Amino acid sequence: MIDDILAELEADASLEVGKQFAAVTARYFESTRAGKGQVSTPRSVEELAQRFAEEFPREGRPVAEILARLEGDVIADANKYYHPMYMGHQTSAPLPVGVWMESVIGALNQSLAVWEMSPTATMIEHQIVAGLAKLAGYGAGAGGTLTSGGTEANFTAMLAARNAAVPNAWEDGLGADPPVVVYGEHAHYAVTRAIGQLGMGRRRGIPIPSRDYRIDVDLLTAALDRLRNEGKQVMAVVASAGTTATGSFDDLEAVGTLCEERGIWLHVDGAHGASALLSSKPPRALNGLRYSRSLAWDPHKMMLLPLAAGMVLTRDEGDLERAFAQQAPYLFHAGKSTRIIDQGIRSFQCSRRADVLKLWFVMQRFGTKGLGQLYDHLCNTARLLHDAIEERGDFENLHEPESNILCFRYLAAKGRKKAGSAMISGDVEQIDALNRELRPRYNREGTGWITATVLGGRPVLRVTMMNPRTGAEHVKALLDGLAARAKEIESA
Repeated sequence: MIDDILAELEADASLEVGKQFAAVTARYFESTRAGKGQVSTPRSVEELAQRFAEEFPREGRPVAEILARLEGDVIADANKYYHPMYMGHQTSAPLPVGVWMESVIGALNQSLAVWEMSPTATMIEHQIVAGLAKLAGYGAGAGGTLTSGGTEANFTAMLAARNAAVPNAWEDGLGADPPVVVYGEHAHYAVTRAIGQLGMGRRRGIPIPSRDYRIDVDLLTAALDRLRNEGKQVMAVVASAGTTATGSFDDLEAVGTLCEERGIWLHVDGAHGASALLSSKPPRALNGLRYSRSLAWDPHKMMLLPLAAGMVLTRDEGDLERAFAQQAPYLFHAGKSTRIIDQGIRSFQCSRRADVLKLWFVMQRFGTKGLGQLYDHLCNTARLLHDAIEERGDFENLHEPESNILCFRYLAAKGRKKAGSAMISGDVEQIDALNRELRPRYNREGTGWITATVLGGRPVLRVTMMNPRTGAEHVKALLDGLAARAKEIESA
């Protein structure tokens, strides 16, 4: 029971209490290092809902008591991204110094809307934006802000492109014949979501089929020709640098040249793959970033920052400012002839954490070289899996890994054989059903955790290497574990 709430606040500010929280985090780091125990939870939605089905407490409780419950009831059944057998979604095992910085960011509680509310963090964000924009091939006039992630970054870029295509849209709307957006069929759902959210209508999005999981440039050219002949205005072409499904990079040189020739806004969704700019051998496709007018980039993916740390960059800082142009004199005070330092005029958010501080700290700690080495390490781990599959007869790769993502499938043991990249084996529907069932069974078993997707209309297994702890022994354990579960399904 708390008698003096102000005294309790001061007690919670002590180093002793801080150490208790740090100890919980350090124990989590340590407990996952050996790769033992459950990667995720075996418990059902109903079980977990029942665990937390309680009224709000009337009286407060000691910190140590709540922390004990945190470890026993929350962390115990959370997804453990630091477990080396986690190879699931594009959520990282975050760098420890980034994790520790979260408490500093929370304590400072700066809001990045205006400089006077966050004087140092605002200047650091401008410095970080300028540095990453330079890596992307943008010049001195570039701008950008941190975002909550790729979804907001892509939305913001589409908003800027809409403003460029229909400058009066903010006041007058889009009219009866809105422009269209052209994108690759493997683009992230954030792109089509933005089309709908911007009031253009989902049907104003034109998907382009892929070739080898990359946007087919010939079909893109034909589509742009058709749209021009029909008198349709193309607001933007969206290309991907690291698709969600396969981690593939669109041919940004070819797509960019096409857009430049036609005066079309090119947006690149590099939420996953833009961090390859830090690699010792960045994909050649990224040379085409110089043609883009906007870029989405998520440091909380391949730069391994804790959520959330996304970013949108534009070649012309004014594109962002015009996208959000409105009057808010209670916040923004600079005259129109002066470059406004306040980031709120370029951001969808007003109240926004100073997440740039953890990005700044991580870059200070490891440098671009160290972060590039981490990127390469994760990509090499995906290559290890690819090569291990090539040496086995019970799995088949669907593509060469261009990054840290790989899609593959299990081949049924009975009548199994491979012919090049195509699978010839018994009943195709039976094999599809097996792969569809394999992932949830393997994940429930608990020794590992992967994802799945659909390629060419068929279910496939998918891994994303987001944990530097994952190595060759874990790749072998993954394949052996999947094969064991598959045999259980086949023998049932």
